[in-house]
Amino acid sequence: MPSIPKTQRAAVYYRNRDVRIEERPVPDIGPGELLVRIEASGICGSDVLEWYRAKKAPIVLGHEVAGDIVRTGEGVERYAVGDRIAFNHHVPCNTCRYCLAGNHTACETLHTTHFDPGGFCEYVRVPALQTDRGVYPLPDHVTYEEGSFVEPLACVVRGQRSAGLKPGQTVAVLGSGISGVLHVALAAASGAGRIVATDVAPHRMAFAKHFGAAEVFDAREDVPALVREAFGHPADLVIVCAGALAAFEQALACVDRGGTVLCFATTDPGVKLPVPLNDFWRNDVTLKPSYGNSPYDATVALELIANRRVPVAEMITHRLPLEETPKGFELMSTPGGEHLKVVILPQA
Repeated sequence: MPSIPKTQRAAVYYRNRDVRIEERPVPDIGPGELLVRIEASGICGSDVLEWYRAKKAPIVLGHEVAGDIVRTGEGVERYAVGDRIAFNHHVPCNTCRYCLAGNHTACETLHTTHFDPGGFCEYVRVPALQTDRGVYPLPDHVTYEEGSFVEPLACVVRGQRSAGLKPGQTVAVLGSGISGVLHVALAAASGAGRIVATDVAPHRMAFAKHFGAAEVFDAREDVPALVREAFGHPADLVIVCAGALAAFEQALACVDRGGTVLCFATTDPGVKLPVPLNDFWRNDVTLKPSYGNSPYDATVALELIANRRVPVAEMITHRLPLEETPKGFELMSTPGGEHLKVVILPQA
């Protein structure tokens, strides 16, 4: 391993169109902690939710990460310098009433944990809690770029698991950005029946079809009618992966009796969705949100990646060095741009 410097380059977020490369100290580590050299860090759709991120600025973002352990703290026995890992920024306590009931993403600890700083830099300190329950060693054949998908795919795993997707069920994915494409690919790998997807950008629609959608529709068309025509009935599971209120309204009209609407995306703050409660009550429809993931979901995600059940490397459209992180944020925050997944490579 090369020597560890005292300072490092970091891409500091101020706004989506104001990301600056600055010098920051390499963090010290304490007992039970790890220092990881970041090799790959994906830009998440949530990283460019300006209403959510700007209030915390300036900040080093990046939570879809993989890299090498370059230093271990006192008491760390399960991991060693040189280990290749992916790791989670949010981890649950596993002892509160929410965790014990299986609702790990409702855990207060999960909502308040993070690593230091975010992944758009060269070196990250992994706190003891994450070291204990949020580190995932990468098999030799899994690249760092693939490892950076453990976190986003784990969120998708949790979403479909909580929605109770069963083999043979029909699935409609509304929105074909990276989260929608991951949902299409996972549903296909999990034995879903017919899958359809929507978007407004032709290149994203093409990605959805490539990864398992039998048909793709323009989201501006009569989507509920097209879904019924494709399946012969409404969808068993509708997954909303677009933040526009219109997508959630479409979802309510696309779901079959006994079906589920999975709200994987979120809207801007304050947006309200009118739900036809009487229809849902009569038709046994479930409206289910999904946020984050648990260590179990991340373990499943890594297995899916390692066994090539979800070919995540094919979803990367842009690989950029750390200095070009501002370009990556510009790409990810530009509607209709020719991108799907942007991965930052700090050591490039």
